Amino acid sequence: MSDTTDTIFGKIIRREAPAEIVYEDDLCLAFKDIHPQAPVHILLIPKKAIAQLADAESQDHALMGHLLLTAKRVAEQVGLSNGYRIVINNGPDGGQTVYHLHLHILGGRPMQWPPG
Repeated sequence: MSDTTDTIFGKIIRREAPAEIVYEDDLCLAFKDIHPQAPVHILLIPKKAIAQLADAESQDHALMGHLLLTAKRVAEQVGLSNGYRIVINNGPDGGQTVYHLHLHILGGRPMQWPPG
C-alpha cells in the first residue's frame, strides 16, 4: 500500500486498527461496519489500495470479479439467505467517506428503493 493513499482500512489490513474480521484471503478482507446501516453490515475491502471504483483499471479485472464473488460468499457465511444489497459509493456525490475502495454488504431486513 502506498503511504499517500493510506486510510483506516489500510491500518485494519495491517492490524494497526481494530476490526471484527469475518473473512480474509490473499486479496481481500471483510469486517463488520462500526456504524451499521442494517442489521447486517459488512465492509469488504481489497488489500490493494484503490481509492475508488473510478480508479480501477483493466489490470484490476480479476480483483473486481473476486470482490463480487467474495461478497456472495460472505453474505452466505453470515446467513443472508433471504437476500442482501451490495453498495459501492464512489466520490463525494456518491457518499464515499473513506478513499479505499470498499463494498457494503447490507442485509437482515427488507431493503427500500430508491436507496437515497
